[in-house]
Order: sequence, then structure tokens, then C-alpha cells
Amino acid sequence: MKILIIGANGYIGTRCLEAWDDAVAAEGHVNTKEDVLSLIDKHQPDVMLNAAGVRGKPNVDWCEDHQMETIVGNTLLPIIIAEACQERGVYLLHIGSGCIFYGDSHHVDKKWREDDFGNPVPVYSRAKWAADLVLSTLPQTAIARIRMPIDWMPSAQNMIDKLATYPKVIDVENSVTIVDDMIDVFYQLMEKRATGIFHVTNPGTLKHKEIVTLYEQYVDPSHTNEWISNDDLVKQGLATKGRSNNFLSSEKLKELGIEMREVHEAMEATMKKYAELKKQGVQSAEGPSC
Repeated sequence: MKILIIGANGYIGTRCLEAWDDAVAAEGHVNTKEDVLSLIDKHQPDVMLNAAGVRGKPNVDWCEDHQMETIVGNTLLPIIIAEACQERGVYLLHIGSGCIFYGDSHHVDKKWREDDFGNPVPVYSRAKWAADLVLSTLPQTAIARIRMPIDWMPSAQNMIDKLATYPKVIDVENSVTIVDDMIDVFYQLMEKRATGIFHVTNPGTLKHKEIVTLYEQYVDPSHTNEWISNDDLVKQGLATKGRSNNFLSSEKLKELGIEMREVHEAMEATMKKYAELKKQGVQSAEGPSC
């Protein structure tokens, strides 16, 4: 299975490229359908992974002041890529975001299902949701939604690095995606040519305090931070809009027989590997945000 990755210079794209022997990176920038068709004709992939997108720097608040750039990168670009894949008959796996959901769902367990309608607030989430609405109707296409990626590889996009560097951290609980498990799930989805929407999050939920506690246990016992509420994030001027906090159900993965590790087990194993790299002096890579 030959995999062509668009956005292989970004955090998630790079991790996938490094993990898969049968993957190649798309060269240059993709702006038009013709750009994508040219890449497909050159590399002749069996499947494509779209890991490109706009997150903003230093965080998603940037997207509020750069609306068209955000919409083009997170809505228009995925549609362009999908159009080319449909024309060439190439399977596409697009990376979506669980940040399209805010708060608890209407289900008894409060978890959002793959087919639930999003209720996004900021521009970033709205743009991601718009792409989901369109791509989810197409054959040979799947959307893999991830949440707050956590990795043993230090990176500015890694939730561990983010929480460790913030002087003030919100005390919330969420579904999260452990990157090692995510990479494996992506590969299985492409192998199966699965279609539809999938929540690629580890079973269970994590509190920020649990992540920070593991960081202090394995990485830096001297670490300190102030705990604040999600409402305080905006009230104190640390963000322009509140962040998405939610629990996701991964029922569609279960239907395919695809499993991910329980989140606490996976989180501790990941933090131990992260700590070993830190002891070796490995620093967090900045890297592009898309």
C-alpha cells in the first residue's frame, strides 16, 4: 500500500511519514485541484492522507483574526484534495478535529457520536466542521477526528509540552488522542479503505491535572503552575474564546474491530518515553502548524 501524505511537513504528518515505510511526502504547496492531480499522477499512490491544515500560532486564537486563511486551509483545501482523489479513484483519509463539539452531548453518557451534529463556536472549529459535512458524503473517503494529541516526541504541538509551559492551566477533562495509537489506527483505516467518520481517541478521559501529575512524576518534579477554570481563560485575557472540552465515543472504530489502549495506560507509557528523551536532551520541535 503506497501512501501519499499531504502536509507531511507538519507535526502529525511528519510523525506518520516517519512511522510508515510505504509513505511518501507530497512536495511543495497544494493550492488547486491540478496541483493534487499532478502529485497523484507522479506518485501513483493507493491511498492519500491529508494532514494539512491551519491551526494558527501561537494558538487557534490566531484564526479569529485570519478567517479567510483558516477557511481556505481547513475547508476549501480538503474539498480540493477530495475532488482530485475522486477524479483519480484514490482513497482519501482526512484528519478532522474533535474540537467541533462543545460541552456534553445529548446522550446519557454525555459522549459525542460520530454522526452527531457539531456545535462549533470559533472560526477554526467551524471551518473543520464545514469540511466534515462535505467530505462525509463522498465514497472512498474517511474522516479521522483526533483530540488534543499527546506524544512521547517533544513538540510545540504536543499537549505535554503545552501544559508544561503554560503558567496557568485550565482544570478540565477531555477525550484525547495518544499519537502512537493514532498512527496505527490511521494505517488500519487506510488498509481497510474504511469510509465515514471515525473518532480516533483513546477509550476513557483524562484531566489536565492527571497529565501534569505524570509530568511532575517522570519529567520535572519542580514544575509548578496555577490552575484556573475554562471561564477564567477568557476572563483573564489568555484566550479570545473558550476552548472545546468534550468526551467522544469511538463506536465506529469498534465496529471495524480496531482498538486503542485505555487512555491512562497509554498516557503513562507515553510520559515515560517522553521523560527518557528529555533526559537525553531532546528539545521540543517547533515545526509548522499545518
